[in-house]
Amino acid sequence: MQKITTFLTFNDQAEEAAQLYTSVFKNSKITSVSRYGEGAPIPAGTVMSVTFELDGQPFSALNGGSHFKFSEGISLFVNCETQAEIDAYWEKLTADGGEPGRCGWLKDKFGVSWQIIPSNLGKLLQDKDPEKAKRKMQAMMKMSKLDMATLEQA
Repeated sequence: MQKITTFLTFNDQAEEAAQLYTSVFKNSKITSVSRYGEGAPIPAGTVMSVTFELDGQPFSALNGGSHFKFSEGISLFVNCETQAEIDAYWEKLTADGGEPGRCGWLKDKFGVSWQIIPSNLGKLLQDKDPEKAKRKMQAMMKMSKLDMATLEQA
């Protein structure tokens, strides 16, 4: 068993979120769904928790009620090798009410923050030539979804 697992608490959308996420990422699956029983603060039979894997990484999700909210203080970071990969994740995770953010960040329709980032971004921003690094940073700061070609050319 993995020692540390990301745990996401939703109002009442844990199963719907897990279904979306496992449809977006390859090698992903829902591994279990449990339901609230009698005497719980949420109606019996309602989904309580969902465990799932995204590209082999385990996650847990809970329907905990409306007092739980997501914030940008934590995000899920996705390394992307190609622009096509960035574009696909961006489109799927901003669909149906998701919101684009700045510099590769977005919120999905559940309010979970994601960073959809080229795997070479650190290298680009840490260019040995300070002027090139500055241009790349300035270019990135103007973007919502990151454009690898524009960053590389800056």
